[in-house]
Amino acid sequence: MSADTTGLRYTRDHEWARREAGGAEVTVGITEYAQDALGDIVFVELPAVGRRVTQGEAAAEVESTKTVAQVLAPVAGEVVAVNEALKDHPETVNTDPYGAGWFFRLRADDPARVEGLMDETAYGAHVEEVSR
Repeated sequence: MSADTTGLRYTRDHEWARREAGGAEVTVGITEYAQDALGDIVFVELPAVGRRVTQGEAAAEVESTKTVAQVLAPVAGEVVAVNEALKDHPETVNTDPYGAGWFFRLRADDPARVEGLMDETAYGAHVEEVSR
């Protein structure tokens, strides 16, 4: 899989965040590392549109054949869209975690906070560290 990870930022909990055109909206998903660790994803619970979340708060849930995990909000804001397609095809998170497998979009309270998350290099080092 050759995913476009240009401009993505990452959390220590393996979520990714991408500021969309205009900069106020942030799309959120889980990383390749996270989906691989989870295994085959069989169910996704998405947040309600209009829900307010704080940074680090559980905003969605993903269930795999191995476990159930929470998807945390990388920044605070209001949920403005969810990926409805995941309800019928949760396995999309496994096949395209950086594209069609996104979870939700936030209108960030402070979009610049995304820049404070890890860049690709820092996240790669973090994954190496946790993989030891």
